[in-house]
Amino acid sequence: MQKTSSRLLSLLSLLQARRDWPGALLAERLGISPRTVRRDVDRLRELGYPIVAVKGPDGGYRLDAGTRLPPLLFDDEQAVALAIALQAATTTGAGIEEAAARALTTVRQVMPARLRHRIDALQITAVERYAPDPQVDSGVLVSVGAAVRAREVLRFDYASPGGDGGASSPPRRVEPHHLVTWGGRWYLVAWDLDREDWRTFRADRIAPRTPAGPRFTPRELPGGGVAAFVADRFRGSGGSGDWPCRGEVILGLPAAAVSPYVHEGVVEELGPDRCRLVLGSWSWIGLAASVGRFDADIEVVGPAALKDAFAHLARRYAGAANSS
Repeated sequence: MQKTSSRLLSLLSLLQARRDWPGALLAERLGISPRTVRRDVDRLRELGYPIVAVKGPDGGYRLDAGTRLPPLLFDDEQAVALAIALQAATTTGAGIEEAAARALTTVRQVMPARLRHRIDALQITAVERYAPDPQVDSGVLVSVGAAVRAREVLRFDYASPGGDGGASSPPRRVEPHHLVTWGGRWYLVAWDLDREDWRTFRADRIAPRTPAGPRFTPRELPGGGVAAFVADRFRGSGGSGDWPCRGEVILGLPAAAVSPYVHEGVVEELGPDRCRLVLGSWSWIGLAASVGRFDADIEVVGPAALKDAFAHLARRYAGAANSS
């Protein structure tokens, strides 16, 4: 059986994880008797945690909301998860790197030695494919996120690329639905009330206006979910769910040498040194260039637009090779 202090921490962690806990289920999860659960609940109450008894056939307990709570306590897994999350926060593009580093230092200082050693052994080096510039202000994320949660119409100025913040343009009015990250940047997915269509806005170009607009009933996002919708928009597939350009080639390489580098394509083995590759891209030139990265002979199966793209790149590469 766990020591009393460790058991109290486990009990508190369970009470924080869900609203209501039947007493018998708590006892089962902790491996103790219902009587011991009652005693441990009384101990937590003495420490200042507002735990209320829940009436009903099963009985149970709830960690009530209060204005004055004792210092937050974490079990070992929660503490390690928090430290890892703070280390990873420097890659979010949310402009919170310095604050996250300070928070991590604070958390580490109050951890017991055994946990500090685990955290020190889990140093994270994050390599981003894209470097957000400029980063989005964390206050903008809070404002936009609050509008998404409250389902309130959001009004904001939107800066065009290289613009002056969009002050000369009329404010946008949208029904905000999701705040997402893609390629190291933050985006707002919303229904544009003036254009009557779905739009994706870069959060670093948003300057929220106050007050917020009226509440709205969320519309159904096309594409089967926010992840599919955002991927579709960045592919430029116009709602088809696929890349706008898709072609098929035969490569003079074994399938095992191609598969690790193809994330959204299909690779079929044709022999020890040949494979079929079906791949998509946002343009035919982009598709031809993507296939050309493999150091192998290429046979274009189709369509003709892909052959034309290879011919266009061949002329361009030949010109580059012959330039002085």
